[in-house]
Amino acid sequence: MKTKLNELLEFPCSFTYKVMGLAQPELVEKVVEVIQRHAPGDYSPTIKPSSKGNYHSVSITINATHIEQVETLYEELGKIDIVRMVL
Repeated sequence: MKTKLNELLEFPCSFTYKVMGLAQPELVEKVVEVIQRHAPGDYSPTIKPSSKGNYHSVSITINATHIEQVETLYEELGKIDIVRMVL
């Protein structure tokens, strides 16, 4: 059974993105920069290094106002050159 994301969410709502990318100092900066363009606010991302330290996971929660915003952010975050996956 396929369910669309907008059927599961009631807007506005808190929505967390988990962005996995190369363990470079600018990863968090680039993620926050993209988030700020589409959902301006004061953010405190959580960073977790991978077991070997090659990658970092950045978790960031926004106050989503509509499904288009959520989808656009998935797309834009995925376009960051050092990002490998967005969940």
